[in-house]
Amino acid sequence: MIELDFQSGTLNISGVKSLPPDIAKYTLPDERSGTFRAKACYYAPLVLALRQAQIAFTDRARNYPLLPQLALTGKLIPRPHQSKALNAWKQADCRGVVCLPTGAGKTILAIMAMDYLKRPALILVPTIDLLTQWCSTIERFFGIKCGMLGGGTRDIREITVSTYDSALLNMEFIGNRFALLIADECHHLPSPENRLCAAMAIAPFRLGLTATPELPEDYTAVLNDMMGDICCNIGIRELAGKVLSAYQVKQLRVELSGREAAAYQHHRHIYTSFLRRAAIDFHRKNAWSDFLIACARMPGGKEALHAFFAQRHIARAGSAKLDMIEAVMRRHAGEQIIIFTADNDAAYTIGRKFMLPVLTHHTKAAERKQFLELFRQGRYPVLVTSKVLNEGVDVPQASVGIIVSGSGSVREHVQRLGRILRHAPGKEQAMLYELVSANTSEESISARRREHDAYQER
Repeated sequence: MIELDFQSGTLNISGVKSLPPDIAKYTLPDERSGTFRAKACYYAPLVLALRQAQIAFTDRARNYPLLPQLALTGKLIPRPHQSKALNAWKQADCRGVVCLPTGAGKTILAIMAMDYLKRPALILVPTIDLLTQWCSTIERFFGIKCGMLGGGTRDIREITVSTYDSALLNMEFIGNRFALLIADECHHLPSPENRLCAAMAIAPFRLGLTATPELPEDYTAVLNDMMGDICCNIGIRELAGKVLSAYQVKQLRVELSGREAAAYQHHRHIYTSFLRRAAIDFHRKNAWSDFLIACARMPGGKEALHAFFAQRHIARAGSAKLDMIEAVMRRHAGEQIIIFTADNDAAYTIGRKFMLPVLTHHTKAAERKQFLELFRQGRYPVLVTSKVLNEGVDVPQASVGIIVSGSGSVREHVQRLGRILRHAPGKEQAMLYELVSANTSEESISARRREHDAYQER
């Protein structure tokens, strides 16, 4: 009789010399042991194929029970969009990706999914902040002690929340202990390292959650393979003014000073001339790597690299942007404001000029927690950040965002908008300002990152 075992993050299929094509396509033969091996994530289709072929087998791979005792501590009344998303996921056989905007209640949707299945669940999150937020929410709704894996804690329970990094280190030992795998911010999952978290888990039921599903084609294929296709996609515009705050996005073009404009054009000329000599086309994949290699090998490469960073710094942090930041803060005095930058230097420059708290990846955890709490209380009306508040932080009090600089990434732009869209008492409308240096590369960068439904005219 065929036996299925879970061994070191993979499925082991023994007791048979050959497999039917519908089953063999998921496996590779292990000639040394005379068995077959398969990715743990193919557990569900393998079992289904064996049953359909009426092939008897013993399942020693699964090591999770039913949880009939798992119950909500009170009545949960879902919003219509959450019910719509849950039903779409159920119709997809409880396997798929749900796209909901930031602030639309993705965590509540996951609670509903766990309550529906009543089976052990592992929730993957990208940050320690999200780890603690998820654990608190789960404990509040189910009245249980939630397991934690990450941040120095290794407490594995029937409902466990783990960072992607910690799950990767432990999945070969725990990958058969959960029936439901939930990947929060699942656009992180297809990276070469994180995808192993899903590949080494047998969980037949899978729920991916994201506000920004846009991915390169090869990463989209990985996400679909590991978590299932997108089964529900609800955009910001559909929920704005209802579940989310109404909002406006305003682009503010600022002019470089005469000296800044001259310096920008000087460095821009050096940089673009080198690109032409090296035949670098940034529309192509791996163009940045090609540029760095060319800088290391070709004459004038060092000067071109310096010129690239110099012209970018001028466009990102011109003196007129500082004046505009002050004007916007005065216009919205008394409101909670987040200022977004693309780099630490710009964040600290703004912090020093206006005496504002700054959050970067250098900020220690305790200080970061204190800053966020004081911001939520209103004692800090403004926070300056370089990327660390793009996702995974709940600050519903924020009603104004100022984008001083950023990449051309649609995801980053949507995430920043999402920081100010959560409903909060007294918030009537959210405002997102985008500062763009006129006649610089920032204009094309802005055009690229605004290619999303949330920024179209309504």
